[in-house]
Amino acid sequence: MTKIYAGGCACGAVRYETTSEPVFENHCQCLDCQKRSGTGHGSYLTFARRAEMAMTGETRSWRIVADSGKEKVHAFCPNCGTPVFVTFAAAPEAIAIHAASLDDPGQFRPQVLTYRARAHAWDRIDPDLVAFEGMPHG
Repeated sequence: MTKIYAGGCACGAVRYETTSEPVFENHCQCLDCQKRSGTGHGSYLTFARRAEMAMTGETRSWRIVADSGKEKVHAFCPNCGTPVFVTFAAAPEAIAIHAASLDDPGQFRPQVLTYRARAHAWDRIDPDLVAFEGMPHG
């Protein structure tokens, strides 16, 4: 049976779906994720091929230079403001969806914690996860 990853924004105007498997699932405690989420971290499922992600509805986006010095593009629903996905200048084929935007957020299986160096004491993440001070290379 093929697993489907589907979800979208809070108001339903933006939807996505794929049968691809994520190549990376992480919590990220970088400052960008903290500010955008309004809490201590963001949680993502990254898929290798954006072209395999069916998307309906219009998004708006904004760009930021990440701690790595490379550009990221954050896409959100212009109606409700829900962050939906992130794309990367350094990996233009990839797409990362926000774990909480999944119809079934229980599909999210975090593998690692990134940017632990930016963590706040009040944002506790599973201590059994492999943790990196920044973003792992490779």
